[in-house]
Amino acid sequence: MTWFLLLCTLVIFAGVLLYKVSDRFGFPVLLAFIFLGMLFGSDGLLRIPFEDYGFAEQICSVALIFIMFYGGFGTNFKRAKPVLGRSVLLSTLGVALTAVFTGLFCRLALGMDWAESFLLGSVMSSTDAASVFSVLRAKKLNLKYNTASLLEVESGSNDPCSYMLTVFFISVVNGNAAPGQMLYSVFAQIAYGAIGGFLIGLVASLLLRRIKFPAPGFDSVFVIGIAILSYAAPAALGGNGYLSAYIVGIFLGNSEMPNKKSLVYFFDGATSLVQMAVFFLLGLLSSPSKLPAIALPAILIALFLTLIARPAVIALLLSPFKCKINQQALVAFAGLRGASSIVFAIMAVMSVEAKHDLFHIVFFVVLFSIAIQGTLLPFVSKKLRMIDESGDVMKTFNDYSEEVDVRFVQFVLPEGHKWCGRRLCDVTFPPGTLAVLILREDAKIVPRGTTVLQAGDKVILSGDAAKQGEELNFAEVTIESEEEGVGKPLKDCPLTSKALVMMVKRKDLVIIPKGHLILRKGDVLVIHKGEAAKQEQRAALATEPSSGAL
Repeated sequence: MTWFLLLCTLVIFAGVLLYKVSDRFGFPVLLAFIFLGMLFGSDGLLRIPFEDYGFAEQICSVALIFIMFYGGFGTNFKRAKPVLGRSVLLSTLGVALTAVFTGLFCRLALGMDWAESFLLGSVMSSTDAASVFSVLRAKKLNLKYNTASLLEVESGSNDPCSYMLTVFFISVVNGNAAPGQMLYSVFAQIAYGAIGGFLIGLVASLLLRRIKFPAPGFDSVFVIGIAILSYAAPAALGGNGYLSAYIVGIFLGNSEMPNKKSLVYFFDGATSLVQMAVFFLLGLLSSPSKLPAIALPAILIALFLTLIARPAVIALLLSPFKCKINQQALVAFAGLRGASSIVFAIMAVMSVEAKHDLFHIVFFVVLFSIAIQGTLLPFVSKKLRMIDESGDVMKTFNDYSEEVDVRFVQFVLPEGHKWCGRRLCDVTFPPGTLAVLILREDAKIVPRGTTVLQAGDKVILSGDAAKQGEELNFAEVTIESEEEGVGKPLKDCPLTSKALVMMVKRKDLVIIPKGHLILRKGDVLVIHKGEAAKQEQRAALATEPSSGAL
C-alpha cells in the first residue's frame, strides 16, 4: 500500500512537471502522459507488470464520464449555436461514415474479416475531446469562422455514437446481432440517454440555484454526484450514459448558479488529473515490444484516417453548408484520436476473440494522431490562414472566467465617520473602485450620486482583482502577548521586520496601519510576506501620518 501511494505521488508530480515542459516545447501534454505510462510499464525502466484490461476499462470508463461531463460544461451554447447543426451532423453521420470508410479499408486493403474490420473502424470513428481541447487551450488557437466551437461540440459529442457502433459490432462479431434487439438497443441508447440528460440537467440546474450548502466546497461534491448520476441512471435503463453526461454538462455550464467560478476551477483541476490518470494507465497497459509487429498496418490505418477518410467525410458533410475550403481542411486535420478510442478498443478486446491485436493497433494510431496532428495543428492552422488574431479562443469555452475579474469589499460606516451625512458624489473612493450597493438595515439601496451615507450603512465596493501570477502571499496573525507586540506601537512589533502589515482588524473595525498605532490583545494583523514587502514596510513606518479607520 505504501509503495503504491509513493508511486501515485511520483506519477502526479511527474504529470505536473510534464505540463510545464510540454507548454515550453510545444508537444501535446497527453502524449507525454502516455509515454510516462510506457516508461513505467512492463517494457519500460520500472517494468511494472500490468495487463488487467478489465480494471483499466472500469477506471477509464469512469474517467470518461467526467471528461464528457466537463466537455459539456465548457461548451458555450450561445457561441456554439450557429454551428450546432454542422457539429451534430459530424458527431453522428460523420462518425458512422468514418467507421464505414475505415472498415472498408481494413477489409479491402489489409485483408481483415468484415466484422472485425468494421469493429476496428467503429472504435476509431470518434475524435477525442480531451486531445482537441488540450491543443486549443494550450496554444490559445482562436480560429476563424467559429471553427473552435465547431470542433468543440463535435469532439465533445461524438463519443456516444462511436460507443454505440462499437457495442453493435461487438454483437455482430459474437453472432448476437438480432435485428429487432439491435434496433431497440440503438433506440434506447439515443432516447434514454437524451431524455435522461435533459431531465437530470434541468432538475440539477434548479437545485443548484436554490440549495444553500452548509459549507464551501459542498456544491462541488454535489455536482460530482450529479455527473455520476447523469451516466448511471440512463445506463441502467439501457441508455447512453456518455450522451446523458454531456447533455447535463451543457445544462449546468450554461446555467446561472452561485459559486460557478469555483466549480470551474475545481473541475478544471479534477479533469486534468483524470486525463493524466487515463493516459498514464493506457500507456502502462501497453507493451511497446508488441508495437513493431503491428506498426505497418497501424501506420496505414492512421494515414488513411488522416488523409482520406476524415477529409472525405468533412467534404461530404460541410460542403452543403458552403464552408470554406481552408476551414474544411483544418477541421479534417483536427480530427485527433485519443483516450476514448483506446477505451473502446479495450472493450472490444474483452468482448471478442479477434485475430488481430486490436488494442495495440488502436494504441499506435492514437500515438500517431496526437504526436503528428496535435503537434502540427498550430502550424497547419497558420498555413491555412485560419488563425484569428483579433479574438480569444478561451471565450468559446463556457468555463472561461477571466474576462471580467472583479472582487468586492464591504465595510460598515461607524458613528462619527467623516463620510456620514455626505452625498456619495462628494466622497472620494480609492481609484478603480465603485460603490455598487448600500445595505441599510433591511433595505438594499442602489447607489446614486445624491445618496446620503449614514452611520451603520454597509457599503459594498467593487474593484479589479489581482491578476493571476502576481506574488501575493497574505496571512492573518493574531496578537496575543507582549512579546508579539501587545501595548507597543506597530513599528516596534516583531512582525514588521519580516512582513508588510496590510491592515489591522480590531473587532468590527478595519484600521489603516500606522507606525504609532498601539496594538491591543486580540488585534488581527493581515500581513504580506516577501522581501519586497519588508522594504515597503520599513518605508511606510518611516513616516508618521495620522491614523484612520473605516
